Amino acid sequence: MAFARRITNPEALYFVTFATVQWVDVFSRSNYTDILLDSLRYCQKEKGLRIHGWCIMSNHVHLIISTKVGHHPSDVLRDLKKFTSKQIVAAIEDKNLPESRRGWMLWLFRKAGEANSKNTFYQFWQQDNHPIEIFSNKFIDQKLAYIHENPVKSGLVDEPWEYRYSSARDYMCNKKGLLEVELL
Repeated sequence: MAFARRITNPEALYFVTFATVQWVDVFSRSNYTDILLDSLRYCQKEKGLRIHGWCIMSNHVHLIISTKVGHHPSDVLRDLKKFTSKQIVAAIEDKNLPESRRGWMLWLFRKAGEANSKNTFYQFWQQDNHPIEIFSNKFIDQKLAYIHENPVKSGLVDEPWEYRYSSARDYMCNKKGLLEVELL
């Protein structure tokens, strides 16, 4: 039996990763990325989410997060994933928006939804968030480096701060990125 990681300490700092089903490259389109960014901003403002590091890749997201007192990271992540999955699937379904991969993506999300009894129709995100509690400054540095180097290792940019969809600018250039970041 595989061990499922859970967020057990709501006051701790966590490194989380979540991905689209079948690793579909949804976030190669800015309109879908914007939905995710807007939802993250909403969770920061209304649900007690504190983002300390982040990176949105084409098919997965890395975050270093905590939550304000009275909020649980699992609840925030559940709500974030539920809302963004509905919004992004609706945007993909919208025939007024250009999307050459519409039929293929919706078919994959429908097949994943049919295979999961927790869904009614589509499944957009993989189930797990792979939470890892951060327990030391060395571990923080390691995870921030991992997050910020992800676009470099993928060949998208030469330097981490060149990537628009991450907190590298906040940490390396002292410039504000697309999300509010509480530096560690």
